[in-house]
Amino acid sequence: MTTLPPALTSGYRRFRGTRYREEALRYTELADGQSPRTMIVACADSRVDPATIFGAAPGELFVVRNVANLVPPCSTTPLDLHGTSAALEFAVCQLGVRDIVVMGHGDCGGVAASLAAAENRPVGQFLAPWVDLLSHSRDGILADQSLTDQSARQTALEHEGICLSLENLMSFSFVADAIAAQRLALHGVWFAIGSGILHWFNGETGRFESIEA
Repeated sequence: MTTLPPALTSGYRRFRGTRYREEALRYTELADGQSPRTMIVACADSRVDPATIFGAAPGELFVVRNVANLVPPCSTTPLDLHGTSAALEFAVCQLGVRDIVVMGHGDCGGVAASLAAAENRPVGQFLAPWVDLLSHSRDGILADQSLTDQSARQTALEHEGICLSLENLMSFSFVADAIAAQRLALHGVWFAIGSGILHWFNGETGRFESIEA
């Protein structure tokens, strides 16, 4: 095992000399446990950090990140490894989060992989079955004659992926029960990387609407 990359080492030292010094008391308190109000299911994309975008302090967000910010439907197949599902169960049943936010973004590589798979282009041994979760939504978008270019299809599938994950969240009984008891609410957002504008999913209109800065 080698030493850390120099960029990480210098970054850690900056953290210790700035943010940690400013928030040392908060970190001391957090050492005794966490109580975040919000869980965020976000993409693993390096450009889209939820804590940065939401200006969150340490301990405020419980975040799980994966390719294309997908929530799979509830499954109890023992041969599967349920990393995202385990995080959901822990957040809702142990931490008692009040909100779950599914956060997608523009130029998502996982969504692009789903579109590539539709053209029988190689995607990857592990990536292909994961982004296959989007296949039904993707096929509907590809059949939509109003979406005339690749960029429009990409954005449409990024939006649909968020909605799909919101639907799949309801397949978990502990999520559905918490919502029925008004202990939990679900939200969808999409972040435009280039402009820095966040859009939220309006369930009444079925559209993503920008949030004023």
